Amino acid sequence: MRILLVKLSSLGDVVQTLPVIHDIRSQVPGAKIDWVVEEGFVPLVQQAAGLERVIPVALRRWRRSLWSGHTGRERREARAQLRAQAYDAVIDFQGLIKSAAVARQARLAPGGFTATYGNGSDLCGYEWPVRFLLQKTPPMPRRIHAVARYRLLAAQALGYPAPEGPPVYPWTRHAPAQPPQVMLAHGTTRADNEWPARDWIALGRTLAADGFELLIPHASEREAEFAQALAAGIGAGARVLPRMSLPALLEVMRACSGLVGVDTGVAHMGVALDLPVVEIFSQPRSLRAGPVGRAHQCSVGGERAPTAAEVISAWQACWHARADAALA
Repeated sequence: MRILLVKLSSLGDVVQTLPVIHDIRSQVPGAKIDWVVEEGFVPLVQQAAGLERVIPVALRRWRRSLWSGHTGRERREARAQLRAQAYDAVIDFQGLIKSAAVARQARLAPGGFTATYGNGSDLCGYEWPVRFLLQKTPPMPRRIHAVARYRLLAAQALGYPAPEGPPVYPWTRHAPAQPPQVMLAHGTTRADNEWPARDWIALGRTLAADGFELLIPHASEREAEFAQALAAGIGAGARVLPRMSLPALLEVMRACSGLVGVDTGVAHMGVALDLPVVEIFSQPRSLRAGPVGRAHQCSVGGERAPTAAEVISAWQACWHARADAALA
């Protein structure tokens, strides 16, 4: 059976869809899986074992030059790739009109079908016209975590039992660096996700005093300035990473011993690597996106931003939970 997964963006949502690969390969023997995703995330998705092809699209960039000849050529090339294989199932995990339009361009094998959500769920992206754009639209619970929603959609579309147990991600870790490293994933594109610098510094000083080296990434000039301010405030033991690609950042993270981050794609990457993770929420999205199912991963905050003391306490609980599991 050849299956096309449609999950275009954003970083955190793409990462949280990765467990679907393991579920399908476990439940559908011999399945061949392709994935269509925004061009910027192609190198990261290619790191996932179990995929045959990763097909790039550039909807974000194409919108800026919709009528140019270059855009037209790239769109035709993407459509040709979508039609190069005949698919038995095309599953849109985004649930938006733009992703349904991509799914409709794929070529179906005889008896093949397209699928997406039959309804919206709290705090999850959804546009109701997709019910009429694609063929199978199984119902979803109103209140469900994003990862569970992706896994349930795949199960209902392909006809296997709803998955139980924690999600399995297709990434592995390296031996931890020495001294142990903790990544501070402060960067976010949403102002309501930000956590104050004074609290990051208080957290960083506590971790540095406990013998951790703090790695501080950045993805823009604004984030670089913030990272430098954090490193200066924390002092010895904090290091600002150079700006790097997502696959390069993933390689650094493979040797980390933990991560503390706001609700951002980099924090979800830490969850996918099974690191001890504390995710900081300043709004009630933790019910939809926070870590679940592992004692060494948790979220803190929600209705309000947590204090530094709350995050430090959560980190200590997650760190000890991982240490206890290693001794068991």
